[in-house]
Amino acid sequence: MKVNEIKKVAVVGAGTMGNQIAMQIANSGFAVACYSRKETTIRAAGKFADGWYKKAVEKGKMAEDAAAEAQKRLVFTNDLKAAVTEADIVVEAVADIVEIKRNILKEIDAYTPDHTIYASNSSYIVSSKFADAVARPEKVLNVHFFNPALIMKLVEVVSGPHVSDETVETIFEFSKAIDKTPILVKKEIYGFVVNRVFSAITKEACYLLDQGVASIEDIDLAVKNGLGHPMGPLQLLDLTGIDLEYDVLMEKYRMTGDVSDKPSPAIVERYAKGNYGKKTKKGFYDYE
Repeated sequence: MKVNEIKKVAVVGAGTMGNQIAMQIANSGFAVACYSRKETTIRAAGKFADGWYKKAVEKGKMAEDAAAEAQKRLVFTNDLKAAVTEADIVVEAVADIVEIKRNILKEIDAYTPDHTIYASNSSYIVSSKFADAVARPEKVLNVHFFNPALIMKLVEVVSGPHVSDETVETIFEFSKAIDKTPILVKKEIYGFVVNRVFSAITKEACYLLDQGVASIEDIDLAVKNGLGHPMGPLQLLDLTGIDLEYDVLMEKYRMTGDVSDKPSPAIVERYAKGNYGKKTKKGFYDYE
């Protein structure tokens, strides 16, 4: 399948990532349906999109007619069948838990045509863990966007032993068509490229905090000013979501059984209190 043959895209999952991925696709000229089972999530996604397009026009970043056309191409729905029927590409943006991914892909596969590509926005879990949930595993791969998806250019396109060359090529070109900069991860590996590096840094940052070696602020200052990072690792965890980090690490622990893969006390404490970062106004930092 060539990029110019793609007529409809579906995004399954309308949270922060799924919603922004869908908007980026619509902004790039493709018809896209963004799905969530929860009506409250659909309403929140629609409200965010309306506000984003309004601000984009007001700030002169987008012409009024271009914003209106993009919104016409973007549909939010809690009807899975309507969202994925006739979709050429389905972007899966649900929780990074293998069984959840397997279940939703199996459900989707009942409605899609034979040529549909399933692109999982998993942050860590390789697609071979759930590709056999569909009839055509060669059309399942990881396509990892970064938060915020409307701004971050990078996309990791991850091949695997089950993925066809045609699937990889189509998604690589599609990523360019939606104004992203794709890199090819040639082999499946947990966490891909960016998150393996990120996890190593955040794990050490949390260890230093747990051991009382330095404060939150000083750990972040050290990384920003000593390593030249634009944002400290603990500040970045607040942005991406401490709940996401907790779920990812717990899922890894369930897969490996290695206690060293469990979340650090610093993560567990904040997760237990519901302090997930910027979205809850409190995490490692206070955003009230």
